[in-house]
Parts: sequence; C-alpha cells; structure tokens
Amino acid sequence: MTYGSCGIECVQSIEKVLFRREVAPEEVAAIFVEPIQGEGGYVVPPPEFLGMIQELCRRHGILLVADEIQTGFGRTGRMFACEHWGIEPDILCVAKGIASGLPLGAMIARSEISTWTPGTHGSTFGGNPVACAAALATIGLLEDGLVRNAAEVGGYLKEGLGGLKGSYPVIGDVRGLGLMIGVELVKKNDARAPDAEFRNQVIKRAFENGLLLLPCGDSTVRFCPPLIVTKGEADTAVEIFAATLKELTQ
Repeated sequence: MTYGSCGIECVQSIEKVLFRREVAPEEVAAIFVEPIQGEGGYVVPPPEFLGMIQELCRRHGILLVADEIQTGFGRTGRMFACEHWGIEPDILCVAKGIASGLPLGAMIARSEISTWTPGTHGSTFGGNPVACAAALATIGLLEDGLVRNAAEVGGYLKEGLGGLKGSYPVIGDVRGLGLMIGVELVKKNDARAPDAEFRNQVIKRAFENGLLLLPCGDSTVRFCPPLIVTKGEADTAVEIFAATLKELTQ
C-alpha cells in the first residue's frame, strides 16, 4: 500500500487487527508515539496519522504518550513537534535539548493524571538545580529566536539537500521538519533498496571532509545541527555532502 490510497491503514489496523485479535482496547493503558521517528529513520508521518491516533485513543479512553526526546525543544521548528499537527498528548516525554547538554529529562502530564500524593514516585538525582537552571536558560533562548531559526534555516537546508537529488540517484528521499532532516541513500539502480553500506561510507568520508553526520534507520543520514546554525553553515554542509557523494559515486 502507498500513501494516498491506503486510507492510513497503519492506524486502521490497530482497531481492525490488534483490538479484535490480540488485546481488548480497555486493557490498553497507553499508546506511545514519536511525532517524527528518530532512530527509525527521521520519518515524518502523513498529515492525518497523529490526529487519527489521538482520536482512537480518546474514543477508547487510552492515554496518548508522545516521545519528544529527539523532536522537542525547537528541533523541528516548533517548540514541540506535536504542534505541527495540532495534537495534545496526555503525557509528553522530553530530554536532550531541554538543557543544552546537561543531564535532564522530564515527563509532562495533564493535571488529571498527575495528581500524585507525596512519596508515590521518586528519583535519586531528580531536580538537579544546575540542570534545571540550564533548562530555564535554554527555554529563554528558544523563545528569543532559536525556534524560529530552526524553522528558517531548516527549510533552507532541506531545500539545498533536495536540490542534489537530480544529480545523485543514490539519494532516494530528503525529508524532515526544521533542523531534523534525513537523507535516505539507496542503490543506484533501485530507489526502493536501502544501501546501508554506502551510507556508512558517506558518513565516514564526510567526516574526513569536515562534516559530522549521524546514521539512522536502514540507510538514512541525519542532518541535525545545533539550533544556532546559520544559512552560511548550511551552505557549507551541502557543499561538503555533495563533494562527498561525487567522490564516492565516480
């Protein structure tokens, strides 16, 4: 099935298959989703997907938990990726960008499900004051323009990377939101066949050429620079990436 004619079968099957054959919906406590897949390949869902998941959860009294550990705090050009689709999860899991590198994570929940009495939950290192101060400073910087910069420079970078597709058939897809961009590398003669070995070669050679990249998914290269990145630096990244592809495909 392909998007456009599938009727978002991936969501429909939860009700038609899982709830009928595997587990009753009243026995499901929560459904966890990443608004955009991280380690899975920087995959952006169809526009209807998350809204349909939320509606399904509401209908059956199931909690919707959004894992925004990778996508949260400005990475996608919004403070939280859920905002792109207008969904409101019951619980939000965050970390990474929340404190600019200091160790901090948080779980944010609706008031109806977060009224725990003292002593019912705990954490050995929770509430570290230095990490919390870093988080407050980070949020201030995000609100002062870094979220907007992620959206603007992210769109610019994605456009630059997308412009390479015509010259390099090994680029199967360029996708993402804000500064969370994935370039999927495929075999030259089959745009649907992932090429993990070539992807790994590209990452290694790009590093030697001065560009630090990370892998994700079957054969995707992720571009996830700091939110302070400039358009000039984005141009440099595209130039090095193009030179690396040219070097390895000649």
